[in-house]
Amino acid sequence: MSDSQKPTLMIIDGHSLAFRAFYALPVDSFQNREGQHTNAIHGFLSMLISLLQNEKPTHLAVAFDISRYSFRTREYPEYKGTRGETPVEFVGQIPLLEEALKAMGIQTLSKEDFEADDILATLAHEGSENGYRVLVVSGDRDAIQMVNDNVTLLYPNARGVSELKRYDRDAVFERYGVEPHQYPDVAALVGETSDNLIGVDKVGEKTAVKWVNLYGSLDEVLAHADEIKGVVGQNLRDQIDRPARNRKLNHLLTDVDLPVSVGDLDRRPIDETAVREVFDRLQFKTLLQRVMKIAAAERGDDATAAAPSDAVDDAAAIPAIRTMVDEELAKWISTNSKDNTAPLGLTVTSVDGVVTGLGLATATETAFVPWAADRPDYEALTTWLASDSPKFMHSAKTQLKIAADSGLNIAGVAFDTMLAAWVLKPSGKPEELEAQVYSYLGETIEQGDPNQLVPETEELSPATKSWYVVRLAEYLASRLDEGSLAVLTDIEMPLVPVFAQMERTGIAVNRQLLTDLSSSLSTTAADVARNAFEVIGREINLGSPKQLQDVLFTQLEMPKTRANKTGFSTDAASLADLQEQAPHPFLDLLLQHRDATKLVQIITGIEKAIDDSGRVHTTYEQAGSSTGRIASNDPNLQNVPVKTATGRQIRASFEAGAGFDTLLTADYSQIEMRIMAHLSGDEGLIQAFNEGEDLHRFVGSRIFGVEPADVTAEMRTKVKAMSYGLAYGLSAFGLSKQLRIETSEAKALMTDYFARFGAVRDYLRNVVEQARVDGYTTTIFGRRRPFGDLNSKNRVLRDNAERQALNSPVQGSAADILKRAMLQIDADIRSEGLQSRMLLQVHDELVFEIAGGELERMTTLVHERMSGAASLTVPLDVQIGTGHNWDAAAH
Repeated sequence: MSDSQKPTLMIIDGHSLAFRAFYALPVDSFQNREGQHTNAIHGFLSMLISLLQNEKPTHLAVAFDISRYSFRTREYPEYKGTRGETPVEFVGQIPLLEEALKAMGIQTLSKEDFEADDILATLAHEGSENGYRVLVVSGDRDAIQMVNDNVTLLYPNARGVSELKRYDRDAVFERYGVEPHQYPDVAALVGETSDNLIGVDKVGEKTAVKWVNLYGSLDEVLAHADEIKGVVGQNLRDQIDRPARNRKLNHLLTDVDLPVSVGDLDRRPIDETAVREVFDRLQFKTLLQRVMKIAAAERGDDATAAAPSDAVDDAAAIPAIRTMVDEELAKWISTNSKDNTAPLGLTVTSVDGVVTGLGLATATETAFVPWAADRPDYEALTTWLASDSPKFMHSAKTQLKIAADSGLNIAGVAFDTMLAAWVLKPSGKPEELEAQVYSYLGETIEQGDPNQLVPETEELSPATKSWYVVRLAEYLASRLDEGSLAVLTDIEMPLVPVFAQMERTGIAVNRQLLTDLSSSLSTTAADVARNAFEVIGREINLGSPKQLQDVLFTQLEMPKTRANKTGFSTDAASLADLQEQAPHPFLDLLLQHRDATKLVQIITGIEKAIDDSGRVHTTYEQAGSSTGRIASNDPNLQNVPVKTATGRQIRASFEAGAGFDTLLTADYSQIEMRIMAHLSGDEGLIQAFNEGEDLHRFVGSRIFGVEPADVTAEMRTKVKAMSYGLAYGLSAFGLSKQLRIETSEAKALMTDYFARFGAVRDYLRNVVEQARVDGYTTTIFGRRRPFGDLNSKNRVLRDNAERQALNSPVQGSAADILKRAMLQIDADIRSEGLQSRMLLQVHDELVFEIAGGELERMTTLVHERMSGAASLTVPLDVQIGTGHNWDAAAH
């Protein structure tokens, strides 16, 4: 009987693949309305559906572990002992997965005292012996030993479970150099970290394979151990019990007594009613559509009849790519963009930062344009690119910069699928296009192995990428509520070219000032280190937590800090607490050394980023936070200290460039507290801001019952810490730690605050309760941030979500206000033809490079646009300063 005629038995390691899916998909991007995380379920089911469609198994089962304990842990208690605790977000997903599998007619198996691998091995052996074509799906390398002429292993690659590599006998031999049944012998010699099976010291895979091939088996290797020379031979003889034990433990049983036989695992009909109920609870609309298509196909019905009207068609065929230039290209663009009114997908491809081609697409057609800058025939393309004709892109900012560097101007970017997915799920990390196609369309884009010098899979054409972008844009737009869509189209999308231009412009830096400062700090760090060594009587690595633990808690016998995985914490907060609790000269010197070395690292990062023109170009991450705040990277200019003398010296190295008169800085004063006053409607806070009072002095006078003039610096510090802390969910204990006061005093301070500013208390309480009902918070401009964990049964997750929900509307609104101001300022600069440039955005501050004769106009323009970026019940106070460098321009 040929393989095509044999029945196909597919057996899947449930826990192995679910864990892989859990770590492959962002946790926060997959939660149902009850707050249950579902990323492992989603990834597993998506993989399973693809397997059902591609492999069409006639018999199927999924095996699960009951617990970590089995006959192996009785024999070797340390077995798998290095595995950490199960992530709290994973808890609860396996029962739901089993429920979904049951609804799909798929049998699940488990057995006390045995692992899922033993169940798979037993079924694989039975299937192989009885004429089945067996497919084993597992992420455990021990499964390799099951492979034979009738058994193939489908093993996930490093990217998760979306791609599975087929291991038949030839593939195993090609990869490992041994037959499948010999693989456990190799593993026994090398050891398996994930199972806490320690191998022979200095014996790697190549050595183990050589020995097994030479002697034929592990038993023979051990029998001839005396013949093996060198250090590894001696290690083998000294540690011969290790491979013997490992081989006993990694042997999979093929005779487990199971309640079913292979013949009982035939595919059962999908219970469509149950599937709809389970998938609705999981909120898997796209996966539901895919399962319903399978069910329809198995009934012999038209698969499209089962498709919900709002579902994405996962079976869409990839259009053939047309390579076009000249008149054909001009006609294609004109026809498909419908005279610049219809959007087209656009992808710019490049090599070493130089454009090599462009991919264009509609929902049904794709076109590739090879790019050569000196061709005169691209007039229609360049005109369309520079026009306001809507273009859909993925991660557009990077492509806009590359295009601009090659002399191509791209305008009219109307939708960015990376930004859209982030607005939809702001807590998730920005995903590559391939990951979005998998997450939202339920399709897999084949990718080459990044470890292969010559990938077996050809990279996706930019034309096909653009086609996926168009489909993703349609899907994501349908998922965004009205407010979120407005945030995307009115704030985030218009900012893409603004940030692209700011990154390309950069800011001038005085390299010599940085070099001198770095040298001075390095000398200071070395002097402080020598003094620290004198105090403890020996030299250590001051950056080594292990060595610091030995000095602090063993040699100096200091009180223990909070415990962590390596012992006791030596982070900055813990050392500050320790210094207050048990002052010691060594601690003073250690903290000084840390400050100096941290500043040297900041300077080094900036120096490395200075280009040949003497400018630094940071990268702005629009999707860098859950609240909408912008992050700065490579180098991170947001971590340059502003409150220390040395930090200000670093800022002084950032200067106005050649041809410009000065720098102008502008930032919002107490913007988050002003937003708090607006959102809470607290009359006291509103009065303070409207009368131009010093907020913290005003609040302090009411809390402490004194005149504003009598509020001391200490009182003001306490009030300031509390005002901002409350907005961030700071507890009385947290406030006491921050102010170094007793918890009882902090609690009394908070009580007095709320007694006088009750509307703030009511707002903070209500915002969490409303988020618990809605499942999200909303900024003034409609930006949503989901909080599924507010209803979590896990207290740690719930408390963390509550703290984040408190501040999210305030911080998110502040981010939106600054972004709106940036857009208006940029529009004014362009419309008035000004030569001044917006260079940096750092927290609530903007930095501009001012051209000759434009200072007065720019000062007025910036102040008007920033102060008018939102209509609040209190004024937005903008502080402006000028100077030749960033520090001198401080205000």
